[in-house]
Amino acid sequence: MTENRYPPFGILLVDDEPAWLRSLSLTLESSAGITNTILCQDSRDVPALLEGGGIGLVLLDLTMPHLSGEELLKQIAERHPEVAVIVISGLNQVETAVRCMKAGAFDYFVKTDEEDRLVGGVLRAVRMLELQRENREMSSRLVSGGLRHPEAFAGIVTADRGMLSLFAYIEAVAVSPQPLLITGESGVGKELLARAAHTLSGCKGQLVAVNVAGLDDTVFADTLFGHVRGAFTGAETVRRGMVEEAANGTLFLDEIGDLGIPSQVKLLRLLQEGEYFPLGSDQPRRLRARVIVATHRNLAAREAAGEFRRDLYYRLRTHQVHMPPLRERKGDIPLLLDHFLAEAARTLGKKKPTPPPELAQHLATYNFPGNVRELKSMVFDAVSVHRDRMLSMESFVRAIGSAEEPAGTPPPTLNPFAGFDKLPTFTDAAEFLVEEALNRAGGNQTLAARLLGISQPALSKRLKMMRK
Repeated sequence: MTENRYPPFGILLVDDEPAWLRSLSLTLESSAGITNTILCQDSRDVPALLEGGGIGLVLLDLTMPHLSGEELLKQIAERHPEVAVIVISGLNQVETAVRCMKAGAFDYFVKTDEEDRLVGGVLRAVRMLELQRENREMSSRLVSGGLRHPEAFAGIVTADRGMLSLFAYIEAVAVSPQPLLITGESGVGKELLARAAHTLSGCKGQLVAVNVAGLDDTVFADTLFGHVRGAFTGAETVRRGMVEEAANGTLFLDEIGDLGIPSQVKLLRLLQEGEYFPLGSDQPRRLRARVIVATHRNLAAREAAGEFRRDLYYRLRTHQVHMPPLRERKGDIPLLLDHFLAEAARTLGKKKPTPPPELAQHLATYNFPGNVRELKSMVFDAVSVHRDRMLSMESFVRAIGSAEEPAGTPPPTLNPFAGFDKLPTFTDAAEFLVEEALNRAGGNQTLAARLLGISQPALSKRLKMMRK
């Protein structure tokens, strides 16, 4: 939990006993990392404090001079229904508890209850208020139809409506301290979305990205939590873990679906308890970072197969988005093509080439298993060998052709007619070539003519002859 940020509203503690107020405040800070509490000893000051705004939760004693807790509870329910109230009373009376719940209290605790129960109740109320806030944010985005901070998504090139809806969801949940799960195939840009969420979160710290694929349990623990001197053979100095590096910022764990079960247990404890132990240390440290995870795997399927812990899966999917593959948003291909041409030219110190008009259409016939990353690689390869003003399509055609060739396909014979029992006529052979070229070009006659090494008028003339 990020210090001085969780939760995103004030918590008002009201009690006429100053010692109890200080004790409750320290308990919330040490057990849940909640620091933005406001202490009030005089119940008559509560209405003015609430009118000032910024308070989402009130922890209220019942037995106080001047204005009783029950009277305050009724006032808050009438004038500030958006504020949740938890009653913490010295009276262990069922009738009083029932009366308070009917008056609108979120929960009721006795001061002699265990600290864990009280803290758990506060965290449940905080979570409820966060969900209500996120729902209001989402409704506002859907009604307005726009983004409040489109600049946060400048690194993701798209005009797809589904992607824009996804951006609106990220805006709504960016300030939540709960984990965010980003799913999607490799190469779709999950880290770019994580960086946008970090930018919108308002966190003052940095985003620290860790790819956990292939890390065994010991390396995972050392990478995330660090170690103290002498923790193991060769540990001659203290190592700061990535959790500490991300303090007051965002910890981004990529390829979380590849994590082993022992490491999943450690991650669950980190998220559930909000604390961790560096290797070799018996002193716990607080998690002070927002956690975002990403995976290309189907976590639901892995959980069903017993390869991913159910409790961790449900903890991670509090907020969840799925980035669609490029084949499901082919309308973005022209935008991405132009973007990567400019980026490649700038990186390689060349003038931005002009793409053939039919290039984007030809690319749209391909499914891009490597998604946006694959398209970027294609563009950089083409620009690196580019010489003329007009960009050549040769490298794109070659890349798509080799990618679509099935694995294990035997190399083609040098003579394409070697398997024919009866040799075709010259006219038949020409028609075979034209049909194959059109198939490879997705029906684009200009591209088919280039593949055949003839002009487009010549191809058009041949097609007219074939149709007679």
